[in-house]
Amino acid sequence: MGIQIGTSGWSYDHWENVLYPPGLPAAKRLAYYTDRFSTVELNASFYRWPRDTSFASWRNRLPEGFAMSVKAPRGLTHGKRLLSPEVWVERISRCWHELGPRRAVLLAQLPPDMARDDARLDYFLASLPDWIRTAVEFRHPSWEHEDVYRILEHHRAAYCVMSGAGLPCVLRSTSDFTYVRLHGPDHQHLYGGSYSDADLHWWADRIREWDGAGQDVYAYFNNDGGGNAVRNALTLRGLLGQ
Repeated sequence: MGIQIGTSGWSYDHWENVLYPPGLPAAKRLAYYTDRFSTVELNASFYRWPRDTSFASWRNRLPEGFAMSVKAPRGLTHGKRLLSPEVWVERISRCWHELGPRRAVLLAQLPPDMARDDARLDYFLASLPDWIRTAVEFRHPSWEHEDVYRILEHHRAAYCVMSGAGLPCVLRSTSDFTYVRLHGPDHQHLYGGSYSDADLHWWADRIREWDGAGQDVYAYFNNDGGGNAVRNALTLRGLLGQ
């Protein structure tokens, strides 16, 4: 897939006059988005996991070469905290099959109060089919440990590189792809602020390094307020010659 730059979500009313023309119906936003980006991270799935038919519909509606990453449901990551994941894994696998060639990465974002549990992480990753590319976003600092990175490497899962208030920015690669979530440069609030040109040049250099090492790179801007994610993603694409 090479380098894929996009945003976390696409259907925001406040993106009118930033990405979407005035009066564009919400149902047409995805088609408009795909004219400008080659990937997106679906975040609504965290709150309510879509039906199998929704994934099949996206497979048919998304253009060739477009890649959709999907955030794992909070019932799995925040409710069960990865414990006994079999029912959710079966449902996710079924939907992932429906998404077909449009699938990118399954993102499992763990809650900030979930401390390190190597056995639970290992069991969860082992329960996933090896054809589901998976990235894990750790919010509790106890997970930043070499043993955790080795578990990810063993299962070919990606450590999610993060940028955002209070989050560690660890440039660690544990798979044949790198997954980056850019939550905003505001030091006090997550999802706030717009990255400066200097920031984006720095990230462009890091992405080139991963790409040069033969890795696929997926990078998503999650600072959607004021349309910052759109502007930042378009600027980064430009810096990378896309």
